[in-house]
Amino acid sequence: MTLPTACYRLQFRGGMDFDRAATLAPYLARLGISHLYASPLFTAQSGSTHGYDVTDQGEVDPALGGRAGLERLSAALKAEGLGLVLDIVPNHMAFSVETPWLRDVLRRGPDSRYARHFDLDPEEERIRLPWLTAPFEDVLADGKLAVEDDEEGPVLVIDGGLRVPLAAGAEIDGARGGDAGALRALHAAQPWRLVHWRTESDALSHRRFFNVTGLIGVRVEDEAVFEDVHRLTFDLVDSGIVDGIRIDHIDGLADPAGYLARLRGRLPDTPIWVEKILSGPETLPRDWPIEGTTGYVAARAFSRLLTDADGLDAVDDAYRAATGRTDPVEDVLHRARRQIMTHDLAAELWTLQRQLAAIAADDPVGCELGPETLREALLAFIAAFPRYRTYMTDGEVSQADAALVRRTAAEAAARLTDPGALPFLAEVLTRPTKETAAFRLRLQQVTGAAVAKSQEDTAFYREVRLLSANEVGSEPDDDSLGIDGFHRAMSRRAERMPHGLTLTSSHDTKRSEDARMRIAAITRAPEAFGAWFRICRGFAPERLNPNLVWYVAQTFLALDQSDGDMGDRLADHVVKALREAKSETFWTAPDLELEEAAQTYVRRLAQHFPRHAMEVTPILRIADRLSLIQTALKLTVPGIPDIYQGCEFAAYALTDPDNRREVDFGARARALEGEAPARPLDAAKFELTRTLLRLRRERPALFLSGGYHPIEAPAGVCAFARREGGASLNVALAIDADSGALAGAVPGGSPVWPEAPSDAPVRITLNGV
Repeated sequence: MTLPTACYRLQFRGGMDFDRAATLAPYLARLGISHLYASPLFTAQSGSTHGYDVTDQGEVDPALGGRAGLERLSAALKAEGLGLVLDIVPNHMAFSVETPWLRDVLRRGPDSRYARHFDLDPEEERIRLPWLTAPFEDVLADGKLAVEDDEEGPVLVIDGGLRVPLAAGAEIDGARGGDAGALRALHAAQPWRLVHWRTESDALSHRRFFNVTGLIGVRVEDEAVFEDVHRLTFDLVDSGIVDGIRIDHIDGLADPAGYLARLRGRLPDTPIWVEKILSGPETLPRDWPIEGTTGYVAARAFSRLLTDADGLDAVDDAYRAATGRTDPVEDVLHRARRQIMTHDLAAELWTLQRQLAAIAADDPVGCELGPETLREALLAFIAAFPRYRTYMTDGEVSQADAALVRRTAAEAAARLTDPGALPFLAEVLTRPTKETAAFRLRLQQVTGAAVAKSQEDTAFYREVRLLSANEVGSEPDDDSLGIDGFHRAMSRRAERMPHGLTLTSSHDTKRSEDARMRIAAITRAPEAFGAWFRICRGFAPERLNPNLVWYVAQTFLALDQSDGDMGDRLADHVVKALREAKSETFWTAPDLELEEAAQTYVRRLAQHFPRHAMEVTPILRIADRLSLIQTALKLTVPGIPDIYQGCEFAAYALTDPDNRREVDFGARARALEGEAPARPLDAAKFELTRTLLRLRRERPALFLSGGYHPIEAPAGVCAFARREGGASLNVALAIDADSGALAGAVPGGSPVWPEAPSDAPVRITLNGV
């Protein structure tokens, strides 16, 4: 198996297609990259900005250049000695008439070849299509339905736009004239039924990706479905176009371990990584035959190392005093979970309750439990669940998973006046029988959605003490890791996941890496942030919650005015932040007056401060130092670095779509030729990145096989060595000290970076052959 020495992530679409990517191959090679790491490339929904809403698993997206364009890109990469890592989406596809497999199911119902490809509720006789803007009878009464013919056959046209395939039947001809009764009869004869989109909160007939109704789960656990979903992927690997695979949302699958075993059997020599959030002390299952995760655990360790413990306490005190928020984060998360389960995921909760009730009806203990008692037990259990999911299968429950289920049930019961059905729920979940299998598997898929939606997309916008901790894979109440704690974490990583990817920015991170360091730097100058917050509060209208002002103060600081569009970017982001918090305004019921007030506020800030206020100068200076340390860590600790597009320069972006803005690759190519970037941090970060990437490519064994060895160092300095054979890469980082403390902190040898004496917070040397 050939492993990358470093990956470079490109987001395709939005102006990036195969031919444009091919022009970047020489630049990436000269930078020191070994593999281009591509976002999903299969045909996606029209207008998709990300590619995760796949419509055709068997086609390379024509919008990007099709198979021929991908082959041109592959040739360009190979000419520069580069490989290709592909992001694939086995868990879900677009719930849309653009999806050929689904279109066939809608037309042929259970007779379709693809009838079992999608995760549809077997209890539902007809597939619910929540695509109407009003109840069906209202749409019918308004004359917005018509029968027309497409190339594949007749379709029901809704309001001149949506075209839903019709099953063959005598009702079609009778409805062509537009008679309401005939159209109603035609609709009733279909294997699907159209409903108002608002009904999705109560009932769905398909498994969603989180709460996204427009994505439908795929039954990839079925062997035939597995083959259809991966046929093109296997072809691209076999033909030498794809050299590595990244699996999106592995926790959404019914049986992740079984899926990975089957995938590894087909791709024995291909590196495989999974998008997997590891919560708290959770570790990657040892039986997964993969190289590792996509790297959020490493990003969390870096951020915790670079957060000052005493400063964090000071920030915490100031936050509580300014906002009046005193509840433990655990309580914030618990309330968010219950809200998500009773609103965004209410349909999933009702499905679970129905499944559990069916089991209870045939059980001597469960038969005495009423529907509300069962529902409350599910709510309490999911609200208390400490990680994304367990990995029980249809016929096996490990001792570790059983213990976690029982412990969660006990903790959930402690929050209630009466344990109710929680003991029964725990017993059912750990009963490895055929009768409990469907419920057990579905609950595991729902807990992941509940955790993600309640934490990353809700609590992260409520509990905003320090936003650098509110990151994918992290916790809002994360403390400082300390140098000794960091050494322990990296030693474990070297032992358990030496070839996992290491990221500091991605298309999913809430803030890009250098924006995050500006926020972490607050803990090293809390008085400076306090002064800045008071300024921000002075600009804020009374309508705005102090918690939002605290959030805005950090967010403004995280951006850089030289990137432009500060006012517009902040205005767009503050609306997203308010709606994600789900406290004062909502995506489905926005408070437009509040949102306008918030947008006016951040625009005023941007207009008044075309440059950052002098009060935050200490924070900016510290942040630049932390950014260089973080860059050095990403490129030297165990793992394979993943550089998100453009992040070889300083990157100050917020969550999507802000982090998918156009990258100036011309400026980066000119930097390779010696043209210094305008921002000093851009120049230093670029030079450090290029130097270490090239060294990784020249000495792959040192980084891929070398152990991690802490080095005794002066107070405030984190030092370690990567050793393999007779070679040793020695790294010293001034975490809580000035750069003078680095003198003598690492063994002598050839200087790697910086090459000449410098006040940089990083010293790297190389010894041996």
